[in-house]
Amino acid sequence: MGRNSIFLALLLFAGSTPAAEHIIHAGQLVDVGAGKVLENMSVITSDGQIIAIQKGFVQAKSGQKLIDLSRHFVLPGLMDMHTHITNVITPEFYSEQFTLGPADWALRATVYTEATLMAGFTTIRDLGDQNDGGSIALRNAIKAGYITGPRIYTASRGIQTTGGHFDPTNGLRRGLLAEPGPEQGVINGPEDARRVVRLRYKEGADLIKIAATGGVLSLAKSGDIPQFQDDELEAIVATARDYQFTVAVHAHGLEGIKRAVRAGVDSIEHGTYMDDEAISLMKTHGTYLVPTISAGKWVSEMAEKDDYYPEIIRPKAKTIGPLMQDNFRRAYESGVRIAFGSDAGVFPHGLNAMEFEFMVEAGMSAMEAIQSATVNAAKLLRADAELGQIKPGFAADIIAVSSDPLQDISSLKEVVFVMKDGVVYKHRQ
Repeated sequence: MGRNSIFLALLLFAGSTPAAEHIIHAGQLVDVGAGKVLENMSVITSDGQIIAIQKGFVQAKSGQKLIDLSRHFVLPGLMDMHTHITNVITPEFYSEQFTLGPADWALRATVYTEATLMAGFTTIRDLGDQNDGGSIALRNAIKAGYITGPRIYTASRGIQTTGGHFDPTNGLRRGLLAEPGPEQGVINGPEDARRVVRLRYKEGADLIKIAATGGVLSLAKSGDIPQFQDDELEAIVATARDYQFTVAVHAHGLEGIKRAVRAGVDSIEHGTYMDDEAISLMKTHGTYLVPTISAGKWVSEMAEKDDYYPEIIRPKAKTIGPLMQDNFRRAYESGVRIAFGSDAGVFPHGLNAMEFEFMVEAGMSAMEAIQSATVNAAKLLRADAELGQIKPGFAADIIAVSSDPLQDISSLKEVVFVMKDGVVYKHRQ
């Protein structure tokens, strides 16, 4: 078999074919930019882009493929700003750090990427992988067409101080593993902070992720204490700006939230214990909240099961998880910018859309929830000139559902059509 034949076989195996020219008949087209629904529209795509939108159902010309979604609600591809695409936290996860290698994590993750795309999420951020750059390899493999999955913006390894949320030696006896440093994402002091950002750039990351406070699922006692000093945060943000990185910050605890926002980060992930001052700071700085309510619901439920999580985790999960939805409500009602994020990987990939229901339960309108996963997410990514809307010149990332998501947001859990970059990956007739 020749080299070209092998490449073609890989493309076919991934379920992807080169983007054709399509005309999509959209019965109801959700215009997220204008916040309204347009009836009986035709969307024309070519070479992976949307090239025109016309009123009425335009007839397909020679060489164009017609996709009939005249009885469906058509939306831009959804975007999840907080995932961990290389893993799923299960009872076995903590011991698997010692039994699985990089190839194991990467091969498992191909199942997760496909499930995510089939759920209608055409773009994701990966905020810290377990696999020494495995998310970078996945991003590149998807882009090349070797495997099926969403467009990935990845932080690669998350950044933490010694003993912090991402420290890979937490909970282990001293001496079992070498003390981690910037190469493993663990820093102490401004010099390390600058070095770790440069390492992320060197290995090909798309953004920076830091853990400014303790976390629920790490093998450490506190889920909320601050874990960076101001000079470390400032060094990370200043260096990230030099390399044109955005900075996403895991933060449950109040002091860690405020320090990170004052340092100029782009998004706070979780934001569990924010108060009025923190909310005011986020509004002043234009900081996004990525709420991850789904993760809070999931961990609090799983913590009730014996032996699902290690014992050091269960009290944190029971305490922090139930608070996240109400704190999202307070931030939303106060006018904080919101970008959709589920924390998939804490729970199984492909269930990302349950986050919409929790957001709407907390008082957000269905249209605003959809906008948080389209136009808002694209702005956070600094990709709003090409992603997040069904609009000429934008990537042909288009999904459809059978019933009105503005009346029943849960319909987004049953996506029947998925196109990414002009390629159809799912079409349930």
